[in-house]
Amino acid sequence: MIKFYIDKVNNSKPIYKQIYEKLKGFISEHTINAGDKLPSKRQMASDLMVSINSVATAYEQLLAEGYIYTIERRGYFVEDIGNFINKYPLNKYQLPEHLRETSNHKEGWLSLSHITTDCSMFPFHEWTKSQQKAINVFRDELSQITHPQGPLAVRKTISHMIALTRGVICEPEQIVIGTGTQPLIHHLMGVQPSNTKIAVENPGYSRIFQLLKSLKFEISPIALDKEGIDFKEVKVSNPNFLFVTPSHQFPTGIIMPISRRVELLNWAAMRGNRYIIEDDYDSEFKYGTDNIPSLQSLDQNHSVIYVGSFSKTLLPSFRISYMVLPPSLLELYRYYFSDWQGSNSLHLYTLHYFIQNGEYAKHIKRMNQHYNKKRKHLIKELRSRFQDKVHIKDVPAGLHFSAEFNTDKSYEEIDVNAQQEKLEIFTIKRFLLGNEVSNRKNIKLVIGFASIKQEDIVEAVERLYHVIC
Repeated sequence: MIKFYIDKVNNSKPIYKQIYEKLKGFISEHTINAGDKLPSKRQMASDLMVSINSVATAYEQLLAEGYIYTIERRGYFVEDIGNFINKYPLNKYQLPEHLRETSNHKEGWLSLSHITTDCSMFPFHEWTKSQQKAINVFRDELSQITHPQGPLAVRKTISHMIALTRGVICEPEQIVIGTGTQPLIHHLMGVQPSNTKIAVENPGYSRIFQLLKSLKFEISPIALDKEGIDFKEVKVSNPNFLFVTPSHQFPTGIIMPISRRVELLNWAAMRGNRYIIEDDYDSEFKYGTDNIPSLQSLDQNHSVIYVGSFSKTLLPSFRISYMVLPPSLLELYRYYFSDWQGSNSLHLYTLHYFIQNGEYAKHIKRMNQHYNKKRKHLIKELRSRFQDKVHIKDVPAGLHFSAEFNTDKSYEEIDVNAQQEKLEIFTIKRFLLGNEVSNRKNIKLVIGFASIKQEDIVEAVERLYHVIC
């Protein structure tokens, strides 16, 4: 039996852990052979000058992991664990550089991104009060696995809210709560036949496009006209599912008029197995006009799948989204996902009280005013700095707008310049689905104003000027 040393002074690890790791290493490296008998606990303790309890604990851990076995009245023996295939010695293996991650924090950067929101005004105190109430009232429910579609109490609250604010007509049972729009769409489309045809807006939500591509469906990117998705192209592509953002098209900001909505609904009703997926993207934010009712509120034939999210109104990290399924698709969903484990129930029950207490509505009202001030300030500064070199599509809704700049720079040059200026921006190129950007003297940006601070807007516009001009 080999000898080894236990450091009782300078090693912070417990003694039993040192014994366990030494013996485990000897066995793994075959320094001790399979079938060899280990010293008795008393003998090992005496040799190492440690307590029998420390040796016993180490032996029990090795036994639990299968490194040793016991024979009654004979003692402990080394198990035959075989040999590892050793392509990369542990002390030499390193993760490839391109797989390493860096901190998200970018010192000195400013952001005109459409992705992030402003958390500086989030009512954490009120949210915490709602959370404490959820813990007190739903203590039993929190100890159980959540319903696959989310807690019924929360679905009732959401159904009541979207009926009032978006005109959505549904029963709570039709709502499926998930951890984001992408997972919900993945679940829904993942159970569709392989010959399913899908049409999407172009430019549009590139993450959904990539998700649908990964599911190997036939996808038709359809161009936009001044009223939204081109209806003539929809009829030509003849999809089973049509993905649209009618309340505030992403990324152009187009608000679909009632005439186009009626055309789409009538098209869907003319044939079975046709559905419209309505992503009600950042529809909560309107400036100067009332909210436009959802497309689903006009649907009389159960053709619309309504998708909503709290990512823009609360915090993106909460990951709370939902969809409203027509009865036929609800039945299909339940068939495949009846054993699915639901979302974070504590967040959901907290949201339940946050809405019921009126805090959610107050928060939306405050943020509408706050975002509108930033939006107006940013547009004013852009027009002042760029003069006739910019054309802004000022749609008073959402958390972004599109702007076209006159410049001789390419999209690639814009991206490089933005890195140098430490300015986060997104060009329209990111959202063109399968199309190349035409070579011309204008470039389009999707400009978000949610996360930029009021006091940083002038500096952000100045950096953007250096990027583009």
